[in-house]
Amino acid sequence: MFIEESSLGRDHWRQNLAPLLQRLAATLRWVLQSQPAPSSTWGHLAVKACLQLFQALPKDVAPLAWSAAAKGETLQSILGLLLEVVAGKAPSKDTQLLAGTALSMLVNTAPQPQSGAGAAQALFQLADQGVRELRFGELVVENPRVLDPAGLERLVLSRGLLTCCKGDILSCRLDSPTQQACLLLDVLFPAVHALNKEQKDCHYYCFQVLALWLQRLQENLPELWRLRGGRILVEDTELLQQLTQLVWDNAETPVEGVSEFIQSSFRLLLEIYDLECQHFKDQERPLYRQMLQRAVSMPWQIKARYVPLCAIVPYVGSQQVLDMYPELPQHLLSCLATNHLCPAATELYRVLVRQQRSEGPGGTEEALAEQWAQHWLPLLCQALCSPLPILQSNAANHLLVWTLRQLPATHALLAAQFDGQDAAALRAWVSLLRAQKSIVGTLPLQGEALAQLHTCLRAHEEGVRLAALGLLCCSPSSGQALSGTEEQLLREFLPLSLTGDSSAFRQLLQAAVRKALVRLRDSALARLRRKAPVELGEEAGQPDQAVGFVEWLLQLSVSSLTPGANYQRKKTALLLLAAILETCTDTWSPERKKGQPPRTMAVLLSHARQSGCWDFFSRPNLLALLSCLQDSTNEIRDLASELLVRYFPTAFPSSLTPALLQLAQDALSSPRVQEAEAGAVLMKTILQKYELRVGNGIAAPWQHQGLLGADHSQQWLGFELALQWWSWGGLGSAQHKLGRKLLCSAPAARASSCRSDGSTMKILEIEAAQTPPNHGLCFAQHLLRMLQAQHAVAQQDLLRAAAVAPMHGVIAALRRCLLQVPEVAASMRAAESVQSWQEFLTSLVTTARDITSLLLGALQSPGANEQAAAPSFADMGNAIGSLITLGKGQQEEEEDSVLLSEEHSLILTCCWVSVKEIGLLLGGLAELLLSPVLPDAAGPLLTLDNLQTAARVFQEILLRCRHWGAVEGCSMGFTKFCAALLNHPDTELQAIPQTMLDQGLEALSGPRSSSITRRAAGFPMLFLCIVSGENPAQARPLLTRCIQTLLALASTALPQDWDQTLDLPQVCALHVLQTLVRGAGLGSALLRHATPMVALALQGLGSPCWAMRNAAIQLFSALTSRLLGQKRSRAEGSPAEGLSLPAFLGQHPQLGAVLLAELGAATTGGSCLRPALHAVLTLLAQLQPGPDGPNSPSARFLEPLLGLAASPIYAVRAMAAKALVPVVPPPRRPALLLRLARQLPAPGGVRSHNALHGHLLQMQALLAPAPGSDGLPAQALRPVALQLEARGWLLTPAQRCPLVRAAFLQVLALLPASLSPGFAQSIREAISTELGSFTLGKEPGCAELQVGSAVLHQTMACFTCSEAARLADSERIGAVCSLLQQPNPDVQLAILSWVIEGEGDKCEELEKALRLTLLENLQSVLRDRRNKEFLKLYLEALMHLCRNPSSWSQEASPKLQGSSSACVEMLLLMMETEHPGPDLLFQALCATSLLLALRFGDEDSPLVWRWVAVLEACSRSLSAEVLRLAAARSLQTAGMEVLRRSLGAAHPWLVPAALRVINVGIHLLQDEEQEVRHEAAGFASLVEHSTGEPGGGGCVFVQGNVGLLGLLQLLPQEFGHHPETFGSLLQHLPVLDLRGIVEELEANKAPSLYKEDEPNVFAEPAILAQQLLPFLLQLLEKVPDASPLRASALCWLEATGPGVLQDLRYCKHLWSQEAITRWWMKALGCAKLRAALAVLLVRARLVAHALRVLGESHGAVPGLGCSAQELEQELALVQGLLAQHGLAPAPSQGDASREPGSLPGND
Repeated sequence: MFIEESSLGRDHWRQNLAPLLQRLAATLRWVLQSQPAPSSTWGHLAVKACLQLFQALPKDVAPLAWSAAAKGETLQSILGLLLEVVAGKAPSKDTQLLAGTALSMLVNTAPQPQSGAGAAQALFQLADQGVRELRFGELVVENPRVLDPAGLERLVLSRGLLTCCKGDILSCRLDSPTQQACLLLDVLFPAVHALNKEQKDCHYYCFQVLALWLQRLQENLPELWRLRGGRILVEDTELLQQLTQLVWDNAETPVEGVSEFIQSSFRLLLEIYDLECQHFKDQERPLYRQMLQRAVSMPWQIKARYVPLCAIVPYVGSQQVLDMYPELPQHLLSCLATNHLCPAATELYRVLVRQQRSEGPGGTEEALAEQWAQHWLPLLCQALCSPLPILQSNAANHLLVWTLRQLPATHALLAAQFDGQDAAALRAWVSLLRAQKSIVGTLPLQGEALAQLHTCLRAHEEGVRLAALGLLCCSPSSGQALSGTEEQLLREFLPLSLTGDSSAFRQLLQAAVRKALVRLRDSALARLRRKAPVELGEEAGQPDQAVGFVEWLLQLSVSSLTPGANYQRKKTALLLLAAILETCTDTWSPERKKGQPPRTMAVLLSHARQSGCWDFFSRPNLLALLSCLQDSTNEIRDLASELLVRYFPTAFPSSLTPALLQLAQDALSSPRVQEAEAGAVLMKTILQKYELRVGNGIAAPWQHQGLLGADHSQQWLGFELALQWWSWGGLGSAQHKLGRKLLCSAPAARASSCRSDGSTMKILEIEAAQTPPNHGLCFAQHLLRMLQAQHAVAQQDLLRAAAVAPMHGVIAALRRCLLQVPEVAASMRAAESVQSWQEFLTSLVTTARDITSLLLGALQSPGANEQAAAPSFADMGNAIGSLITLGKGQQEEEEDSVLLSEEHSLILTCCWVSVKEIGLLLGGLAELLLSPVLPDAAGPLLTLDNLQTAARVFQEILLRCRHWGAVEGCSMGFTKFCAALLNHPDTELQAIPQTMLDQGLEALSGPRSSSITRRAAGFPMLFLCIVSGENPAQARPLLTRCIQTLLALASTALPQDWDQTLDLPQVCALHVLQTLVRGAGLGSALLRHATPMVALALQGLGSPCWAMRNAAIQLFSALTSRLLGQKRSRAEGSPAEGLSLPAFLGQHPQLGAVLLAELGAATTGGSCLRPALHAVLTLLAQLQPGPDGPNSPSARFLEPLLGLAASPIYAVRAMAAKALVPVVPPPRRPALLLRLARQLPAPGGVRSHNALHGHLLQMQALLAPAPGSDGLPAQALRPVALQLEARGWLLTPAQRCPLVRAAFLQVLALLPASLSPGFAQSIREAISTELGSFTLGKEPGCAELQVGSAVLHQTMACFTCSEAARLADSERIGAVCSLLQQPNPDVQLAILSWVIEGEGDKCEELEKALRLTLLENLQSVLRDRRNKEFLKLYLEALMHLCRNPSSWSQEASPKLQGSSSACVEMLLLMMETEHPGPDLLFQALCATSLLLALRFGDEDSPLVWRWVAVLEACSRSLSAEVLRLAAARSLQTAGMEVLRRSLGAAHPWLVPAALRVINVGIHLLQDEEQEVRHEAAGFASLVEHSTGEPGGGGCVFVQGNVGLLGLLQLLPQEFGHHPETFGSLLQHLPVLDLRGIVEELEANKAPSLYKEDEPNVFAEPAILAQQLLPFLLQLLEKVPDASPLRASALCWLEATGPGVLQDLRYCKHLWSQEAITRWWMKALGCAKLRAALAVLLVRARLVAHALRVLGESHGAVPGLGCSAQELEQELALVQGLLAQHGLAPAPSQGDASREPGSLPGND
């Protein structure tokens, strides 16, 4: 710093240069020679000091290096040491690169450029030629001769010189035979070229060097022109060819960061070329045309296509690019749907639009917009309306906003395109509106825009709703307040959006709401700071608006955290609560850089408290979060714990502490993994709350808010006493019971008892004196004692321990408390507690070792050797059976059962989960305690013995365990363990994993035991974890040694007498290699070894040993995934994309020779089988075609692949055809197709049917259009078509092979536009002749049957269908319909499958004809329904063609001609009596509903009732998902028709059926499957649309919750008069046994391992009951006197009222007792109890209202015995008691009847 920034410092060091150099030399020498090597920081600082010294004091350093008189020996020593660092002796790559820069700075000190250039040239000669000494000016040093395993010397020197070497040195003439030689062109470029050709693990730096070289070339062009006397980049020169080849070959490199260098390299290359052309006045410039042609010839899936296009556009113009590349807009659309291609496509779009704007003739913005629209308006509209979320999002984020900023007039053009009511148009409309708002600031929401936005907020598609929500919440300024309209829309939207299915929806919802909260907060603070009065016409006041909205949102979130809510609602509510606490409290989060609360937040908090709001940390809120800690999912528990720790006060109330501790301890002893994990989270939360209290004494934010009561100190006294009581032994002793008694009393009572009872105070004083100073250690010690006690139980009886003390819960609690509580980690490093922690950790590691040995030993058969390999699953079963027999005390073993008993599962769960937790705990401890290194004085917390013990534990688990979950969990910990050891400076610690690796490799090559699975159990993971622990920034010697040893072992020949029952070392080596390749942590480090591993895998495929072949194919599959990268196309919705074959061969040049050798051996080896051939072809087929360039490396693969067409194996021929596609670039395909077509034989000239079939398959593969493209142009394929027409005999019966005829027809099907009309007619005649025999009723004789004839007939049928759809010709359509009625099942199945696949969707005439044909023949098909598969396909095709009944129902009536009822009768009979499979039942129900929707009258009422019964049966939660989906779809067809007719007066008999249909809809809207809910929401949308105001436009499908409210509102509105309506709604109120649930909780029985799964985890009976209440109350209000509805209500009241009153009194009695405290915290998280209580309160409120409305005295209801007022008082009392325990909302929140349509929390 003194050298770099201080002039005084430089003066000082200038005067003391000699001692400074001496110190630097000594330091560098110490760094390079010390053993063990010091920290890499020392070497980095020493080299950096040299660099800054040479840079800051060049005039003082120069004489020491360049003057013979002043030559400095110390500088010469430093030069030698820097050369050693450059040669690789430094442990860090960064230090090595820095040394190259330092040498470059020393070169800059040369007094003459020629001297500096000569010294730089000598440096390269030292690295390349290995000369003995280096002469650097007057300095002479010996060659360090350090063997750098990475070989980075040339890279280091090149990067250093190109980074900072002076331009005159780079461009001066060198002393060489060539008078025009210079350092930049003749020394540095060959080095740069060689670096980019080599396969080093430093791609990033190699490309950086290439970009730097081009940059320096551009800077020094004038000097180089003078030196060379002409242009540098002349066409056809070797320099230009090498440069262009470098950037093209590496344009697809997947290494992160390289793409930026490639872009800059293309840009710099073209800039240099342009500068030279301008300077030398060259107008030709062929390089532009060549690069443009090469880029266009590449497939669109390759990212390298778009980078050069961006660079070329400014030089050739946008119009020339678009003219030469007309498919560009469509290809950019495909790129936007692929994440890794999106940035390149976006940049190209922007470059082209900017270029078009600059090229424009000028004029208005409207004219520019019109010019833009010619090319880009369809692209943007299609992207914004796309059903693919990724495409729509990328277009809106990357293109739309930028376009509107550049061309504002495009807004009107785009808005005109999005005026529809479908989901795509709505989403695009919202995106456009939001983009416009981000530009202009505000948009008025009124009229049609407001109605449209309201529709978007209710839409089913999540993307539409999120876009609309983002429009409401976003604003260019965070201080802009929400308008009244925006707030009202949010209040309507949020309660209905809490059950979003996708995690992305919930995260984006939280982000949007956070933006709205920030706007409310900042605008309110701004108003409060100004203290401005509210003006007329403004909202009701921004501060009050913010306070009210946040309070409403807080109540909504907390009320949604009930245990009866589903996961989606609770997770969303927690996220919203986190957003509230993050934005509306003054909690400071040190780890966050942004989003901290404003400094004046206390002003707003004070204002809210004065209004009685924002009690964020109230008791109900606390209890709601505590109930979430008992949830069965990790996400809910962890998020609730984080909120409690981060935001809530540091003290739990004293009344909760004992119950929390007891609950945590009980949960830790549960055999259920979820409950044990919940106990661990609760334990960690308690500890964190306590540690925060006793931490650094920093005042918490809630203390400033004044939110704690006056008894805060008493609360903390209770908490501390409870913690001491629990941590010093829990339950048992007298003084602990006394402490518990004190804790359960009120604060005042405790204080008085302490004052009055002297003995009690004495006990407390003694306990306080014994309190340990480290509470985290106290906590951990108790958990360890608990673990040791459970271990003792397991030693005596493992079965009993697995049921009541399974150990994994306590281990998980220890892991969380030790590793996830920062205060505990800090206390470990405190000097005063190191010794205590050392003793604790030693005991913990020893206990973990003992538990591991016990559990793994218990799973081995009695008498087995502990050192043997992992026991087989059969051995484990026998061992567990013995343990069960011993634990139960049985003399005889029970009979074998196919299913595992609960005892068996208990032991397995205890063993595997405990072992996994031990691995995670030990690995986390090593990671935490070994880095950073503690001071030596304190001593290590984990001693060497502890670490060696832990290493043996890991080794034992991985070698003796077969359970993959346990192996995987343990491996995560072992990887952390090895990483901590390998990166530790202590060589003894580094030697532990190295020794384990050596032992593993030695064991691998030794004799193996028998193994049934042949997968080596966890053995391969041992190697993966060790090598993954190496520092990725440094060389990986362990990985290299491991792979080389494994390759050598796997290549060893098998013994002559190998035993198939034993694991061969070669097989195990292959499995280990496969595990290493699949390991995500090794990344690109494995690619250096890819070629020998691929060769090994191919060699293993030919092994005579099955296990060897099996392992080899798995290794090859893993290598293929690693080499080609992860596939992204399926998830992202884009067509296939990937690496091109030339790029693949450029990255792995040696691998190409391996693949070619295998292909060559297969083509020249005759009929010999090549087991590895198919694997090679599969690898090649997954690549993409490359550019059409000269000397393409893929050309070598063409002839071998063509030769494989004659293979006798069909799979080889088919895969060789697929592998041919990436070998041949699209421009070269017409010529190859013509060549293949000419090779097709004439009649009688067939020599090999295999070769003929193979050639046809290759032509078919080459003709098939790539995804996202239209294929080859028809004109280019006309010569190919002529050749095929000349060989038309291949389609006729003269060709005896049906498969050849089918393949020839498939080739012709790909050339429809290139064939002549006459030949097309001949094809049609040939097909008619072949298939016509079936029409005439002729069955082929046995002699005529041929293998493959079915394939031929199916191909002909599909060809006929495709031609009919393409030409829409009535004659061809009639032919298809006649074929469908043929008796040939192959033809029928082919046509039906073709219809189902949607091939004919574009031809309405064909669809209409097929639809009518299927309907006409439906009755006959149903009558003969023996072939169930054919019937299923028939009905599925019919449903596909009838997907829009409204457009064709009138056409269908004549065809049915009264057969509709008969068809419905047969379908219903089949569903009721024949019990078809789920798939057929699905189609049958949908078809029945379709036929009913077409026509039914009063005479069909029995059919309707039977249909309703089947519908109800299929909609039950226990039914299969496909049946529930069928029921939901049936609602949209027949259900909608039944409901529509029932609303009129003409069909009163349909009203009960309509009520049952609506009930089915309500039930399905709560289904756990999203697709079922979507279809049911479609029914609700249709209902709302049909019953709404006419003229409202098209029907927009609403989301499920909106649809549910719509159906509930429909019942009182349209059917309120019907007597069955009230009972219909009551069916959705569940009947739960409250007393039975409470008795089960009071019994506190040991939980079983498994609990019964809920049939519908999405349903929320408690929330639905609260939602139903307003509608039930509304129905009672409408009851007229003496009506049937009144009678039904009275009957319900008589049946329900007494039971409700009894349950209320039972609750009052139960929750008034003190005994409830034993289990009330557990009741807080019990979903069944909470649901039962919520339903009880709803029923009680409904009974009270019925008594009041019906006007009945209490005597009129037998058994009730109270009036409505008395019942309401009882209800309020019970609800108040439940609210005190957090089991119900407070009476003030729940008494008021909600408006129909509101949700809980929406008050």
